[in-house]
Formats: sequence, C-alpha cells, structure tokens
Amino acid sequence: MARHSSAYQRGAASPPWGRRPAAPRGPVDGAAPAGPAALDPAPRDPTALDPTPLDLAPPSYPEVAATPPGRSDPWGVPGANGAAPAGGPAAVDPLGAPEQVGPGEAVPDSAVVIQGTGVSKRFVSYHNRATSLKERFVRRGGPAGDDFWALRDVDVTIGRGQTVGLAGANGSGKSTLLKVLAGILRPTSGQVSVQGRIASLLELGAGFNGELSGRDNVYLNASLLGLSKREIDRLFDSIVDFSELRHKIDDDVKHYSSGQYVRLGFAVAVHVDPDVLLVDEVLAVGDEAFQRKCLAKIAEFRAQGRTILFVTHSLDLIESMCDRILVLESGSLIYDGNPAVGTKLLRQKLGSLPAEGPVSWEYATVRPQSVAFSLDPGGLPMVQYDPGERLTVSVELDVTEGAPEQIYLHTYIVGQSEVPIWMMETPPGGLAVGPGRHIVDFSIPHLPELLGAFAVKVHVSDATTGAPVTTRRFEELFGVSGPQADGLLKVDYEARLRG
Repeated sequence: MARHSSAYQRGAASPPWGRRPAAPRGPVDGAAPAGPAALDPAPRDPTALDPTPLDLAPPSYPEVAATPPGRSDPWGVPGANGAAPAGGPAAVDPLGAPEQVGPGEAVPDSAVVIQGTGVSKRFVSYHNRATSLKERFVRRGGPAGDDFWALRDVDVTIGRGQTVGLAGANGSGKSTLLKVLAGILRPTSGQVSVQGRIASLLELGAGFNGELSGRDNVYLNASLLGLSKREIDRLFDSIVDFSELRHKIDDDVKHYSSGQYVRLGFAVAVHVDPDVLLVDEVLAVGDEAFQRKCLAKIAEFRAQGRTILFVTHSLDLIESMCDRILVLESGSLIYDGNPAVGTKLLRQKLGSLPAEGPVSWEYATVRPQSVAFSLDPGGLPMVQYDPGERLTVSVELDVTEGAPEQIYLHTYIVGQSEVPIWMMETPPGGLAVGPGRHIVDFSIPHLPELLGAFAVKVHVSDATTGAPVTTRRFEELFGVSGPQADGLLKVDYEARLRG
C-alpha cells in the first residue's frame, strides 16, 4: 500500500490580481445549488446519482494531417498562408469580450491571439573563432561560419483560450519558437503577431540579477513584464507566498538553487495577469510538490480562458492538459492537432513506441474492464457522496499473456470540461501483475468540496519503458453534493493492488 498526495493543488476561484475575473459558474441544470442548501437532509439512496449527470462525452477532434509542403494551414485560418488576417491586428481586442476557441475548433480571425507566418530563424555556427586581433584581420574575408536553421518556414495560429504543448526531440526548435513568439528573438524571415500581455518563463534565471536580493529581483522582473511599482507593492506578498521563499527573499539570488530560481520566476510570471503565458521546460528542475503547484496554476489560467504555450518532454502531461500539440522536427512543424495523435507520432519517431502504438483498450494486453465507487475497497456500490466522506475508486484490470511485467496507472478524475480535477497514480516502480484479474483501489479518506458529477479516465503504461499500453475513459459517474469549487484539487489518497 502506498500513501500519496494527488498531483494538483486547488487554485483560487479567481485571481485577486486579475483584470478579468473568471466568469461565474452557476449550478448545473438539475444539480443542487452551491452552499449548504445543496445538502439533502433526507436519507439518501446510495445507488441513485444526484445531481443530474453532466454531459461528460469526451471531446472530438478532427483528424489533422501533418503540414504538407507549401505551408498549407491545417487549422484553416484565413491569413495563415502568408496573407495578413482580415482586419489586421485591430481585429483582436484583448480587453474586449473574449471569444474562446475550444479543442478541435478552427480559429476565427477575431479569436487569434498568436499568429506566426513563415517563421524561420538562422544562427551561424563558428568552428574556429579568432583568438587574437591579428588572427581576426588575417582571416578577414573568409567564411564566417556555417548557417544553422533552428526554424524553417513555420506557420502557427493559436486562438484565445487554447492550451498548446510544444514537443519534439532535443534540438528540434521548441525553445527557439517559444522565444520568437515571446519577442525575445527576432525571426530571420516571416512575421509574428501576439495580442495582449505576455508573461514568459523561458530560461533559468532569465530577467534576474544575481547580485540583487530576491526582493529586488521581484521588482526588477515584474517591472520588465510591465507592472508599475504600485502594482508590484500590492502583489508582493502574494508572489512571495506562492514561491514559498519568504525565508530567502532578502538573500542574493546568486545563492539560490536552480529550483528556487524557478519558484521565484514562475511566481512573478503568473502574477502579472497575462493574456498569454509561455513556459519552457524550466519547470523540470523544480521539486515535485512545486511542479504540481505550477500545473495547478496553469490549469487555473486555462479555466479562465487564457492562452498558454509550454514546452515539455512529458507527453502524458500534454495529453491531459493541452487542447493541441505542435510537434517539431529539425526546425519544421510536422504535426499540429490532436494531442493523442501527436504524442503517438512523436513516440514512434523517438523509438519509444512500436509502429502500431497503443491499441484500443478492448485489444490491449492490460484492459481496464470496469470501475466501481464505494466507501471502502470491496464495499457496496455507491455513487452519491458528500464532502468529507470516504471514496474508493476501484479499477478492474484484465491482464493477458504478453503484458508488461510492471505496469503504471495514472487515474484522472475528470469533470464536464474533461480537465482533470485531480490525479492519482500507482507507486513509483509500478505494480507487478501477471495474467489474470486484478483490482487497483484508490482510497480517498476525505472528499474535497465539489459539486457535480465526475468520471474516471485510466491511462496504463509500461513501468519499465514508459511506453503507453492503453487509455480508457469510463462512462460511469459519481456525484458530490457539496458547495461549488473551482480549480484543481490536492487530494490525499492510498493506492493498493487487490487480487
């Protein structure tokens, strides 16, 4: 048995610093209103689901082919093939009523936040640099070096409210593309347009002065991101609390660890009320608890309809958090579309996945057969709960010959928007399973405050190689009759293999 804390921490219902608070969400049709009145004092039928189940059908994505030669736009956006969008930049008003774009939807001109057309970036690679002034004059007129194209003719159009993951092998151009979109690098050719305020966390220590204290660097970095001193004064305590570095805030940042750099940098970036958040894989250097905190904040921004781009090597994270994936290879965009399809393509190219890839759960060697909800493992089925009650989610697996010896389960609790509310996983190292029937119990001793109906999505992978085996989203629901709550949650749980 293993005791864990879920992968996410609750985000605030709306940020205290925001210009645009999240739109209030009323009770779901058929559900009890938020607050104490939502609890029914009458005896409950444990097999009756109340509130009325939400529409939890998984989102559908159109099949999007890899971008063919000629820079055709897989998202069908006017202006993505070299012509400016109708109306030009004035077509988007970042302070107006947001027109958000959902998964798989084409991006209308009025919702375009980031537009890159024919973006290329060239660097010069010097093999033998001159080491003296004399040598520099002697070599004058010779070749300066070889051209290296980090990006070649990339077209990208991202709509308001989309969360997009950038993926690819090392050296594929992910970080360069993010820097070009952030305005840090100027493209060698092509055009880039970004609407709204940008906050970026692209390199370890970027925007920090090592000779200054953490306090001074908060003011320096936030001012570079466009905040006034009065605004920074108002947000300072919130930034420091989020970074959890109050005990180090007056130390010079040159004495900070890499993880502490990331804590302070991310805390500043998310407090500038950005319309667009750009995050490179610097979060990989932070400790696990703070990574979870950052992911919860990213999910909170996503729920508020902000535009998010982040680079990561965690393909599972892209599948669970992103509406789209951009796959880069040798500076070219080779896929733009459904995260599940893009991650499969990338795994094949990286050699971590056979050509056939993960199969449908019905034909996998480890099949998630059913899910059940109860107070205790093996207890009577129960689908309606109150906050504070115990909940056990039991996943039945059918393991056949040829299955991995050690498997790893990611179990996501998802709501109406298919965004994970919290995640539970089996212990590090995986579970040793042989052919036959097995049950994995995830026991939550105290349910958090929630209102609505929720489903379970299970992702099975090989614990030794990390290769995905299969994924299944169950149709069965459980309901919680508590006050309304927004954001992702931090939930304690226990994971145990039974049978």
